Amino acid sequence: MKKYKIQKSPFVVPTTDGKLIEEHWGNSTSHAGISIAHMVAPSDWSEPHQTPQFDEFTIIISGKKQFEIDGEIVVLEKGQSILVEKGARVRYSNPFPESCEYIAICLPAFSMDLVNREGEG
Repeated sequence: MKKYKIQKSPFVVPTTDGKLIEEHWGNSTSHAGISIAHMVAPSDWSEPHQTPQFDEFTIIISGKKQFEIDGEIVVLEKGQSILVEKGARVRYSNPFPESCEYIAICLPAFSMDLVNREGEG
């Protein structure tokens, strides 16, 4: 039995806000301990505030992404990365004219049960 798996068709998470989410590993592949997703956030995209019960690492591939973390505004650009620790109140957005491509890694895996988005659920 092989000791590796190759992901050739990531799960495309359905969205209504124009954001592309391709989960390579996570709950969609029965890996509840981690999720690894490739994302593209369009210009003028944003999510509601949330207080996740997971750590989220983000690596910016292109463009810029804005993070509002416990009231502080942080902007990351291509080549930069950040860890937002679980329990932080965070709002992700892209108020910039170009789209933002990035990789997100969540420990444990992202799930709607753990994200705690304000105004949802």
